Amino acid sequence: MLGHNLETVKQLYPLVRQEADYRRSLEVLKFVKEFNPGMITKSSLMLGLGETSEELIRAMQDLKLSGCDVLVLGQYLCPSIRHYPVKEFVSLEKFRQLEESAKNMGFLKVLCGPKARFSYQAFRIYEELNYA
Repeated sequence: MLGHNLETVKQLYPLVRQEADYRRSLEVLKFVKEFNPGMITKSSLMLGLGETSEELIRAMQDLKLSGCDVLVLGQYLCPSIRHYPVKEFVSLEKFRQLEESAKNMGFLKVLCGPKARFSYQAFRIYEELNYA
């Protein structure tokens, strides 16, 4: 399994990820799938940075088109006052709606919620996908 996080929507990249490139991140996932179609790929999006629902749906679609298999949607938490501030604490209802949208797009697995983080759930997800 390979993880490469998109982190946020395209419109917020200049503010949140100045050192990264939205398209390049998508191309990394696409390249991995073309190189090894059997490789499970994972990406994450942080919510609460000021993105719109439409921007999130577009980012999820971009990830799916790039061959992403596993999607994690979690609440952004500002690590310090020097970092980009939290603009919104996303409601559980919105997380449920986004999870349903992601599942309808065909992701193999979706982790979605305020505390969703892939790092501590990776092996469980790997087992659930019958790859362990």
